[in-house]
Amino acid sequence: MKSGAALEPGNAESWDRLCRFEQYDFANPDPSRAVEDCLKAIAENPHSAHYWMDLATAYETAGDLQRAREAFERARSVYPVSAEVAWTFGNFLLRQDQPAEGYAQVQQAVRADPSLLPIAISRVWRSNHDVDRLLNDALPTDLDSYFQALDFFASTQQSEPALKVWERILALHKPFALPRSFLFVDELIGQDRAEDTRRVWREALGAAGMPYVEPADHSLMWNGNFGRDLVNGGLDWRWTPPIGVSMGFDPAPPSHGIRSLRLDFSGGANLDLGQPLQYVPVEPSRKYHFRAFLRTDHITTESGMRFSIYDPHQTSAVNVSTDNLTGTNPWTAADVYFTTGPDTHFLVVRLYRSTSRRFDNKLSGTAWIADISLIPADSQEQQSQ
Repeated sequence: MKSGAALEPGNAESWDRLCRFEQYDFANPDPSRAVEDCLKAIAENPHSAHYWMDLATAYETAGDLQRAREAFERARSVYPVSAEVAWTFGNFLLRQDQPAEGYAQVQQAVRADPSLLPIAISRVWRSNHDVDRLLNDALPTDLDSYFQALDFFASTQQSEPALKVWERILALHKPFALPRSFLFVDELIGQDRAEDTRRVWREALGAAGMPYVEPADHSLMWNGNFGRDLVNGGLDWRWTPPIGVSMGFDPAPPSHGIRSLRLDFSGGANLDLGQPLQYVPVEPSRKYHFRAFLRTDHITTESGMRFSIYDPHQTSAVNVSTDNLTGTNPWTAADVYFTTGPDTHFLVVRLYRSTSRRFDNKLSGTAWIADISLIPADSQEQQSQ
């Protein structure tokens, strides 16, 4: 290979390829020769940032860290706005325990090429586990950078640094779409952090231009009157359409909310239905009253429509349901009182239908639900006094 490069005078690329080969030849690496050949490439073309970076890497491999830094500096002078140069130089500085300069280079790299953000967040976090340094020194101060950091911490189940990132997001005082908060809210739910979840959800609503208004009856349900369309995440209703089911909205019955949610079942499947559903933050060891209104039209099989309420983290603590409705029924109140367990912080409220055990088990017909509330029983008692 060396003889081939020598036969092509003026071909800097051949010497650079040889330099890289000699660095990364796992069987017989030769850093000193790699440096020599990188220098030959640069002698032929000193205006290539890639050649200077390859020389810097060769110097680092050979243990000559000062010359490695000088070569990186030359690469920067050749191509000062290059994301690749800044990224490579930044990682070199971090390896040399020079975090302040290293983070500055990482920040420059992600400003030039935002696709580097996920790996930058991961590497900087793992280098020091200091979320303030990540946000202050390595990331641009903007919503996209901060949300990618938030998603990283949520996906790695690290709620405390995620909450710090969330505070930085709010401090920008910029609007953002509600679904951008969903992954974080799901992580807080998964960590059973009810108070944090409630607060973050309300802050996300405000940032999305949907400020929270406390219901007059103190219900803990979000959008229990279906006045808004389902956003399918956070603490709103979640709905993933099963095959053979369509959803729509109709007027609510008098004095029972704004709209009713309608589900039409085609009769093609023996459905195991557990939605729409909603996660609701609650308090441990407290008595609650759940109430909803349900109407059915020609719901087939013995397994019909009901509401199910349970603790998603420990189903033995709370697991109750309302009466089963089949056939045709006018608007009917579905009520249940229960007390949460000593460690219950969330409930799942869902419309539920279990699979039928009968031979003729396909579900058809229509069901409506409206005016859904979950209220602490002591609040109701105070209101009635």
